[in-house]
Amino acid sequence: MTVSDPSARTPAHTGSLSRRMMLIAAGWIVVLLSLGGFALDRTLTGLVSRNFDEQLEYVMNAMIASAEIGPDGEVFFNRPLGDQRFLEPNSGRYWLVTGSGHENFPSRSLWDRSLELKHNHFDKAPQLYDNFQYPDEPLRVIERTVILPDSPTRWKFAVAASREDLDQQISRIRSILIWSFLVLGLGLFSMAALQSWYGLGPLRRVRLAIQHLRTTGQNRLTEPLPLEVQPLVQELNALLAHSEKQAEEARTHAGNLAHALKTPLTVVMNAATAKAPDLSDTVIREAAVMRRQVDHHLARARAVGRRAAGLSRASVSESVEAVLRAVTRLYEKTRFDLDGSRTAEVAIERQDLDEILGNLIENAAKYGGGSVFVTIDPGTEPDWCEIWIEDDGMGIPEVERTRIFDRGARLDTGKPGTGLGLAIVRDVAEIYGGSVTLEESEDLGGLLVKLRLPRATIRSAA
Repeated sequence: MTVSDPSARTPAHTGSLSRRMMLIAAGWIVVLLSLGGFALDRTLTGLVSRNFDEQLEYVMNAMIASAEIGPDGEVFFNRPLGDQRFLEPNSGRYWLVTGSGHENFPSRSLWDRSLELKHNHFDKAPQLYDNFQYPDEPLRVIERTVILPDSPTRWKFAVAASREDLDQQISRIRSILIWSFLVLGLGLFSMAALQSWYGLGPLRRVRLAIQHLRTTGQNRLTEPLPLEVQPLVQELNALLAHSEKQAEEARTHAGNLAHALKTPLTVVMNAATAKAPDLSDTVIREAAVMRRQVDHHLARARAVGRRAAGLSRASVSESVEAVLRAVTRLYEKTRFDLDGSRTAEVAIERQDLDEILGNLIENAAKYGGGSVFVTIDPGTEPDWCEIWIEDDGMGIPEVERTRIFDRGARLDTGKPGTGLGLAIVRDVAEIYGGSVTLEESEDLGGLLVKLRLPRATIRSAA
């Protein structure tokens, strides 16, 4: 049964950027066009309705202006109205004049019908309303109550028109609006889709560039891309450079370890083949050499692994105090002094910082004359923190200060040790971007070790 590799599975995602952009665009298009269409519909239908009502009011005003009272007390028009539809039966245009105690005076277009008006009110201003007394012909009615000269009667003048023309105009306007806004919405949605496709094009180019990088073996993205994508490309190139550096370090460490183990193994193999009488002593001696090499490379491997785990930070004063507490028990006759900043933090794992300081302070106590002085951050560099470890011993000649960092190098063979302490200190410090230098102490006269490490960045407030 084949077990699938979890690392080969497609990682989880949070959805498509294109789909999000399209949904947002579609939502806004629908909302804005709906609101705009509703407002425009109210505006245009209001204009058409007002124009229709104004025509009815114009006719009613013409009726009132031409109305007179005859000798019999009945109302009549001294001139005919201009619209011939008032003379045609069921033409859709009607008028009616009524008065209490008088016969109705209707237009000929009403023929054998009449209009039901709103009575029991006296209005100087025209009143507009819809009349549905005829189901097959809804009407729009305007009426006004008037007192004519030489007549005490309150005459009610009314003009009615079929709503068919008005409703047709409103329906035509709404149909035009619906189709226009539908075409506009489709056009806007198509434009949003094109914008989304074109706008996300650089991300597709980044994907193709990464695919090309993976298939061709290149180690950098060099394709010119838009300004907004450049930070992503820069971070990706930095990640590739970091991975390449780690891979090169791993190859170098593996090669160094193989080379370091090759000679002891050859010595052991030759001694065993020759059945040398001192075979056991040779095996013990060469095994110790191999153990020192393995310990050295394991320390480097642990430091590289912790560095790659994420952003590291450690308090220098806390690490120095912890190391001094441990070393004081081993060298009770040695005087240890600590001075300098109590707030300095460096970009290194606490365990690695303890290992570096432990080696340096223990060496100062072992090879010094009885005094060790540790100073934290004596300088003022904004990006670097220095730690000085001074002793009052014999020091190291300047010509030997470079060789002492080699693996297994020891100047004083009379004291126990493997000769790997300073080599490990240098390698671990360099892994984190720092350095170690040896000088002469002006105050104590012995050796001055300057450990230089990058400062930890300030944490942003949550």
